[in-house]
Amino acid sequence: MITSFNPATDEVLAQFEPHQDSQIEQRLAAAQRAQKAWAALGVEARRPHLLKLAQTLRANKERYARIITLEMGKPLAEAVGEVEKCAWNFEYYAEQGPAFLADYPMVSAATDSRLVYDPLGLVLAVMPWNYPFWQVMRAAAPILISGNAIVLKHASNVPQCALAMEELFREAGVPEGLFTALLVGGSEVDRLIADDRIAAVTFTGSTPVGRSIASAAGRALKKQVLELGGSDPFVVLADADVEAAAAVAVKARFSNTGQSCISAKRFIVEHAVADRFRDAFVEGTRKLVTGDPLQAASTMGSMARRQLREELHVQVQATIAQGAKLLMGGRAIEGPGAFYEPTILDQVSPQMTAAREETFGPAAAILRVGSAEEAIAVANDTPFGLGASLWSRDLDRARRLSRLVDAGAVFINGMVASDPRLPFGGTKQSGYGRELAHLGLHEFTNIKTVWTGPVRT
Repeated sequence: MITSFNPATDEVLAQFEPHQDSQIEQRLAAAQRAQKAWAALGVEARRPHLLKLAQTLRANKERYARIITLEMGKPLAEAVGEVEKCAWNFEYYAEQGPAFLADYPMVSAATDSRLVYDPLGLVLAVMPWNYPFWQVMRAAAPILISGNAIVLKHASNVPQCALAMEELFREAGVPEGLFTALLVGGSEVDRLIADDRIAAVTFTGSTPVGRSIASAAGRALKKQVLELGGSDPFVVLADADVEAAAAVAVKARFSNTGQSCISAKRFIVEHAVADRFRDAFVEGTRKLVTGDPLQAASTMGSMARRQLREELHVQVQATIAQGAKLLMGGRAIEGPGAFYEPTILDQVSPQMTAAREETFGPAAAILRVGSAEEAIAVANDTPFGLGASLWSRDLDRARRLSRLVDAGAVFINGMVASDPRLPFGGTKQSGYGRELAHLGLHEFTNIKTVWTGPVRT
């Protein structure tokens, strides 16, 4: 049984029978038929469908946002913003798709040489619960505009989100089968990857599960894009606008209750400004209101599961035992739900648990360093490499330093965020491949060379 429950109240919302083998077969067959017809339409005929999806998302954003909040616990205002971002993503690919998929002329000895971008077929999307609409839709828009179909295996704690998105496609008039949600457990993923009808896989989630996905896709020789864990550094240099950095730091760490791969997790601050940053960061964090995510006054909701809260608490306590100083928080909030106090740890060293592991929840670690060079070394002293923030008034120097950071993205004087216009992804144990922008679209195409003779003389 797949259970939907409210992590803010512990209430069971709904239960669903997993799809059986016959249902999976029926859905995959329908998806394959739909994809072939969809690919034959051409990009211009596909564009209006993406625009209609954007329109439908906006027309129903309050209803979708409520489902998101009820199933994973984020504040309702954040859920509304998530739905809006999904709509923007569809509009972006509707506008840019024809240019991204246009033939790309190449110089060779032939009369004509060019690259063409053909769809691959069915793309399996194995997606997480933390942004249950956005993670799916940021993959779906480029996958669909390029002529593919998407088969969704969503996280098991957000089944109503999965079904709501399937209904969204139906309501928007997108041909049946182009978006197919499978209600199955994680044990079914390897079998789906091995299915001959699945051409490629996109996965967002933890690094350990990413290794399993990569192994299964490798055995099947299928393309994969992996967006995995992160322990993003937030580097504040001595010449930074410290108050501005601290204000952004609150959002960068505690949005989505800290449950994001690209949340800032390690705040690496030069000694000269460390006390100022600490004080401003704590002051801003104390203004957060943790409570019922359906209430407008709440600025931080519950964590998605009690087990995740327990794992975070173990990491916090281990870091304190190793010598870190607890500035605030550090406790589960009593009562129903998976609430945890906003937590800030100071005097954290690179060897401590909160610096070595990904902390997936509302806990921040401040690490103090003596120079910009040491800050970059500490930032890179992690198995992860997803995003990074770098704060300095000297923009030329900041850009030079950004080249030294092991990350898929470095945001100078800003918070790391995904944007349809910018490629998104990581390096090291944070995965490989890119989502969004033109690179994200091309990941799920066959980039074919077409050579036309005779050779020029």
